[in-house]
Amino acid sequence: MMPLDPTHDPELRSWVESANADDCDFPIQNLPFGRMRGIGSGEHWRIGVAIGDQALDLEAMAAEGQWPAEVAAMLQHLADGDLNGFMGLGRWAQTRMRAALSAALAEGSPHQKRLAKCLRPLSTLEMSVPCRIGDYTDFYTGIHHATTVGRLFRPDQPLLPNYKWVPIGYHGRGSSIGISGDTFHRPRGQTAGPDGSPAFGPCQRLDYELELGYLVGPGNALGRPIPIADAEEHLFGVTLLNDWSARDVQAWEYQPLGPFLSKSFATTLSPWIVTMDALAPFRLPFTRSAGDPQPLPYLDSPANRESGVIDLVVEAWLQTQAMRDAGVAPVRLSHGRTCEACYWTPAQLIAHHTVNGCNLNPGDLLGSGTLSGPQPDQAGSLLELTQGGKQPLVLPNGEQRTFLRDGDTLTLKAWAERVGARRIGLGECSGTVRPAL
Repeated sequence: MMPLDPTHDPELRSWVESANADDCDFPIQNLPFGRMRGIGSGEHWRIGVAIGDQALDLEAMAAEGQWPAEVAAMLQHLADGDLNGFMGLGRWAQTRMRAALSAALAEGSPHQKRLAKCLRPLSTLEMSVPCRIGDYTDFYTGIHHATTVGRLFRPDQPLLPNYKWVPIGYHGRGSSIGISGDTFHRPRGQTAGPDGSPAFGPCQRLDYELELGYLVGPGNALGRPIPIADAEEHLFGVTLLNDWSARDVQAWEYQPLGPFLSKSFATTLSPWIVTMDALAPFRLPFTRSAGDPQPLPYLDSPANRESGVIDLVVEAWLQTQAMRDAGVAPVRLSHGRTCEACYWTPAQLIAHHTVNGCNLNPGDLLGSGTLSGPQPDQAGSLLELTQGGKQPLVLPNGEQRTFLRDGDTLTLKAWAERVGARRIGLGECSGTVRPAL
């Protein structure tokens, strides 16, 4: 079990008053990292830490000085806008910086007067992808999603024989990763025509996928696998991830080598990285259902069995253009928990990704795959919610959806909560579909 310390105390309060609200995503127990600048300012990007409805500018914090030498050295990476450099220092640095930030932002802190000048309202900031993402691998850990989708195409064998033995993944496209609030154009591509010959045009079956994104901290040398016992030390934190999918393009192209243009046109992240330290109170044991194979030894460890699972509430919300024009709030499409969805843990993904000697680098992104629960209303994609487009969703304003239309805004939300711990959130991951070019 990851150790808890005073930074996790549910009674801890901040002198930033907005951080003490019960429904706040960013209380002092969270302290996620992001990359920010003033809206329309043209200033350079800088690293901040979210606290309530504010962000602590770490460049300004570093300039205030009077920090212990160890903290000052770590702050220099962050003051330079180099979150990757800080991520690469390892878990000890994350833990030490978290303790320093918590103490500085806590009620009664002697640093309050100096740091109050370093706060910037979140409403005045634009956000960027929080770190340099050199590589992106998307996994397929959601067993209920895999089973439901497999049943649509292979009723007699929904899961392929390797699914329960090996974490399945494919190499995604880092260049098209964007940030919450972005818009993107409906993709074009080849699809199967009515007679089986190819057709070309705008995607007609545009979908979302509710996922988590795991960000790598320290990497590994080429040829040196990361043992699962050490894998958590190579994870920095978690974001929300929407793996937008062109289902009709995907169906035509995915055999024999898997997704390509159906996935590479856009991937959206939430702007804040919630650290593994912040998630320590929300870990659960990893178990396998009776009758399922146990993981091979390189994917198994006592620590992973004890607390390998991250427990988060996850939701998807939709607002159509007509709803927006009428001032109607978004409607919730699904509500579930990651502990019911993920067949593999983050540590197992790291261990498997590197077992062949593949080298990971600070800031590399691992997608969890679509996180759907066992119940129909816990599905993490429209493909599942509408049974492949056969059962349209009827929205409160009377509109129907099988797949996304132009003008639709899809928003993902996630938070962690349990008795005896302070609720923390991942913020929102939102994107809007624009017409094809």
